[in-house]
Amino acid sequence: MPLVRIDAMHCDTARLEALGRAVHEALGETMGFPEEDHFQILTGHDGRQGLLRHGTYLGVRRDDGIVYVAITLRAGRPDAQKQALYRRISELAEEYAGTEPRNMFIVLTENRNGDWSLGNGEAQYLRERR
Repeated sequence: MPLVRIDAMHCDTARLEALGRAVHEALGETMGFPEEDHFQILTGHDGRQGLLRHGTYLGVRRDDGIVYVAITLRAGRPDAQKQALYRRISELAEEYAGTEPRNMFIVLTENRNGDWSLGNGEAQYLRERR
């Protein structure tokens, strides 16, 4: 179960929803997450009450179209699968939200089964291992 956080500059609700759909579909296509596994935090920043900093790094020139995608998920996927995820998110974000691939900044944070509580104060993934 991934937890997805998307932060974007000058982004209305429709664009945030399109970005969320892009990430959700890419996670399903490349990593096999089920459709109902859908936990996202979507935040637009207007430049006055919220800012996103960016710059050119490793030859990638970003601008105010920047979208940060932070995905937390359980560890264990190979690098090739992660690379496929990054590509597919960028493709779908361009298709659905008009976001240039150069402006898609994606980071995965992996953790273990005991690092999740999905409600009721329980560590459901630890129970699953019995």
